[in-house]
Amino acid sequence: MSVDTDFVIVYGALRSGTTLLRLMLNNHPGLSCPGEADYLFDYMSRDADGQWVLDRGGLQRDRIFQAAKITCSDTLGPKETIDDLIAQLQAQGASGERLILMTHRALDTALDMYGAVPIVHMLRDPRDVARSSIGMGWAGDVYHGAFHWIDTENGWRTVAPRLEPGQHIDLRYEDLIRNTEAELDRVASFMGVSFDPAMTTYDENSTYSAPDLTLIEQWRRKLSPHQIGLVEGRVGPLLEQTGYAPSGHPLPNLGGFGMLKLKLSNKKAVWQERIRRFGLLDPLLVAISYKLGMPRIAYGAQRRIDVKTEAYLK
Repeated sequence: MSVDTDFVIVYGALRSGTTLLRLMLNNHPGLSCPGEADYLFDYMSRDADGQWVLDRGGLQRDRIFQAAKITCSDTLGPKETIDDLIAQLQAQGASGERLILMTHRALDTALDMYGAVPIVHMLRDPRDVARSSIGMGWAGDVYHGAFHWIDTENGWRTVAPRLEPGQHIDLRYEDLIRNTEAELDRVASFMGVSFDPAMTTYDENSTYSAPDLTLIEQWRRKLSPHQIGLVEGRVGPLLEQTGYAPSGHPLPNLGGFGMLKLKLSNKKAVWQERIRRFGLLDPLLVAISYKLGMPRIAYGAQRRIDVKTEAYLK
């Protein structure tokens, strides 16, 4: 199956509104946005000679890849395998629909493979992203909840100088909520289609509600000054570099002991949440089996966790 390289990448941190945007885009009759697609690039790397290498086993065990209902070839080369997976995703859409790939990392790999691909860079205030990460069970405090936002934005700054003029646009979650139709019109135009009113009716066929202004800047109401300072201290100059103003709250001076205490309390909270959701056995098996060099045991435990995760997300 040959790949049509006329697709678009949406790149933004987890919890930055990419799922909301996906639902809006997928409701457009000319666009197909099947879901998160990080698995396309997460398992690609280059060897010492600069040749592409694909971790097929890791890809095939990926929870989101398995949910995508596509198959990984065992006979094609690494790059050709990813081409084929993208072609399968394109084939899932209706004829003429443009494929949109939602990603949160590995943008450098995507650009190495498909250099001229158009990109929508999605942003959300890191103070809201950090707070939301706790609810997902990824972190036990806002300091650690900002880690993936930082990684995503550092990744963006690495690749941005490589982009051609007009190859990307920025989209802020806050603007999308405040001025939904105008922002969707701008995004649709960038993707080569016209705005369609169906983009704003995603709430009729999903669990997501219509845009709500109370979703913006929740950190002002739900975080303490100390917590806000923790996030701003962790994010550092990236806060203003991405267009978000500092709150003016003091940045905590944690020191060595304070950092250790925060790290331990974060680990405790994350483990408590994992045990609450998945039980004790499987998370322990995953952690211990990898350390002991027995990945096959970890694979089975992780698969059971993945099944529970799918049920939790639904």
